[in-house]
Amino acid sequence: MSNVSTRKRGLPNPLQWIGAAVIGLFAEIGRLSVFAARVKFAALTPRWYLGQVWRQMVNIGFYSLPVVGMSAVFIGAALALNIYEGGSRYGAEQFVPSIVVLGITRELGATITGLMLAGRVSAGISAEIGAMRVTEQIDALETLSASPYRYLYAPRFLAAIIALPLLVLIADVIGIMGGWLVSVYALDFDSTTYLRNTIDFVTNEDIIVGLIKAVVFGAVIAIMGCYQGHRSEAGATGVGRAATLSMVGAAVLVLAANYLMSTLFVEIGL
Repeated sequence: MSNVSTRKRGLPNPLQWIGAAVIGLFAEIGRLSVFAARVKFAALTPRWYLGQVWRQMVNIGFYSLPVVGMSAVFIGAALALNIYEGGSRYGAEQFVPSIVVLGITRELGATITGLMLAGRVSAGISAEIGAMRVTEQIDALETLSASPYRYLYAPRFLAAIIALPLLVLIADVIGIMGGWLVSVYALDFDSTTYLRNTIDFVTNEDIIVGLIKAVVFGAVIAIMGCYQGHRSEAGATGVGRAATLSMVGAAVLVLAANYLMSTLFVEIGL
């Protein structure tokens, strides 16, 4: 009987697993929220390291132009082809330019740019800060009374929320031109009519919605990269794991934030 009781006591309890997972999730959300609040406070109050902000804007914005541009042109082209294919079933091919510009400015331009930078920028920030963490450079900053939140994390946060809207504007233009190229040279649309329909249909609100999303995505990408790098464990494995977690976490949060903001904009009529 004692052996049976011992085996029963040794059996895993599914409720215990679920409870531990839920508690761990809320604890992680709490740590991330506190970290994000400290980064935002450091970014919005002096002292600002403008040289660091500029360098991070170059790293985040300028060096991301090739991947953002290539992604945008192919997304715009594929979007035009699929809209034409669906519209042709109902004789609605003339709506291709209108739907392309609406889809890119309100959704795809910001979302695709956010996802591309979640992979490139968030993982890069995490790996860089993680390497500084495991080599005790961050500890050295704190020893010299230099806050890593103000010197390391805030410049990346500011650079991301400035660079992302600029990249989204560029992605919008390139994506629309990708749809124009396919429509004119593959689907036999008239170039002048296509461009006129595009300009007449798009509104300032459509562009503003995409830019607001870009600011939020920039904040998410920078904070996730800094947070995972800040919590990186020692060794190459720890730094690599932090980079992976930052990329996955930033991508999921970008998609979740995109849905929540899209719902909000629809509710308020923007």
